[in-house]
Amino acid sequence: MKAEQTVIFGTNAILEKLKASPEEIVEILLAGEAGGAVETLAERLGVRVVRGSRDLLDRIALGARHQGAVARVAAFGYRSIAELFDDTVTASEARRVLLLDEITDPRNLGALLRCADGAGAPHVVILKDRSASVTPTVIKASAGAAHHVKVYRVTNLRQTMKQLKNRGFWLVGLDAGAQTSIYDRTYPERLGIVLGGEGQGMRSLVRRECDFLVSIPMAGKVASLNVAVAGGVFLYEVLRQQSKIDKGGTKR
Repeated sequence: MKAEQTVIFGTNAILEKLKASPEEIVEILLAGEAGGAVETLAERLGVRVVRGSRDLLDRIALGARHQGAVARVAAFGYRSIAELFDDTVTASEARRVLLLDEITDPRNLGALLRCADGAGAPHVVILKDRSASVTPTVIKASAGAAHHVKVYRVTNLRQTMKQLKNRGFWLVGLDAGAQTSIYDRTYPERLGIVLGGEGQGMRSLVRRECDFLVSIPMAGKVASLNVAVAGGVFLYEVLRQQSKIDKGGTKR
């Protein structure tokens, strides 16, 4: 396989890739009775579909669960930090940026990308080092949402946070030890949401760069949530505050 290509697998991941950027798909390989919506949409979009054995797909997907569907695609395209600032300045939607400090588990990263897409935080910043990258496993874990968010890789998260603050963003960090609940704050529209890595949370230098810290109240015996679950809870609280939806479900 060429260096500039990779694979994605799973029906949801491939369907979302077809919706987001079908021009980046080289071909889709299907095994057995797999196909359905993937095959129908691919044929409508003019994307090449071929049939292969399940053993072949197992080898291509390196043994991962692929649901009988694998696609050869262009390598995942990260955005530059300059594009982040251009996008957030000109975007008409609520300007929310998710910043991830040393998230190393691919499934957590995938789940967070899915939450970011669903909660209207389409800009996600990750580290180039000491962080999971957007791999086929991450894309599958995101149910294809990775194709719809913009992911930026940076070498210095703290510097990016400073640049965001210079552009009018407030930065809030989710920290289990914070005294203020996520429900006791009113969040500004231009908001950077900072989540720390599994286990250790945010690094101290990143925590100090936040304008304020909040925590999720816990009523049980366990002191904290998995980072992907916690991130989802927080992102949707921010969305709830900023959406202001009436009883009929229409945004005011």
